[in-house]
Amino acid sequence: MAKRGDSAQHRKAEEYEQKGLQAYEEWNIDYAIECYTKASELLPDEPDRLLDLARALARGGDFDRALKALAEFIRLEPDSPVTERFEQLFSSGMDEVEILLTDKMTAAETRLELIGTAIQMWLEYRISLGRNTLIMRKPETWAAALDYTIRKVNLRAVTRQDIANFYSVSESAVRDRHQDLVETLDVMPCDYRYFVGKANPLDKLVEAAELLEQLEAHFQEP
Repeated sequence: MAKRGDSAQHRKAEEYEQKGLQAYEEWNIDYAIECYTKASELLPDEPDRLLDLARALARGGDFDRALKALAEFIRLEPDSPVTERFEQLFSSGMDEVEILLTDKMTAAETRLELIGTAIQMWLEYRISLGRNTLIMRKPETWAAALDYTIRKVNLRAVTRQDIANFYSVSESAVRDRHQDLVETLDVMPCDYRYFVGKANPLDKLVEAAELLEQLEAHFQEP
């Protein structure tokens, strides 16, 4: 029989989990991390709390802490089907996708910052999948999709067919994997996580929104 204190602890952890999920979906990442951390502290032996925390930390760019959360997950579930994927994140060498990305993007004389950002996107994607299966039929397809997505985020003139031809994969495969990246990571044009230019066009949108808010406040004054 569960103890009353244990039940109360589970309820409180669930409350933090739900608040964290809402904050994560609303891009309130700092609060999501805070909620997931508290939920994990209340129930330190529940691995799913650690996966949620790792996802939020990765989205916030804190990959060191995200990997620490995943290391704890591996300790709790060493035989999980996703453990092997997470263990690869601790490797000092590059995986097949990263090697392909580096070779092909370098051959295309792509800026080093873009290559690094594509590798960052691949790291975040593998963390953000959580318990979902990583579809890995051809590393070339993932490399192509990452290259294409990073170029599109940075407003480079490129088509899926161009990238597909460059990586010798099908255009439809690039489309599907690109969609996986966009949906899982909630990628937007000029996404701050992956945009490498000095002036991000999104800054103008933020400034315009702030100005509109100020004008509206002034308009509403008695």
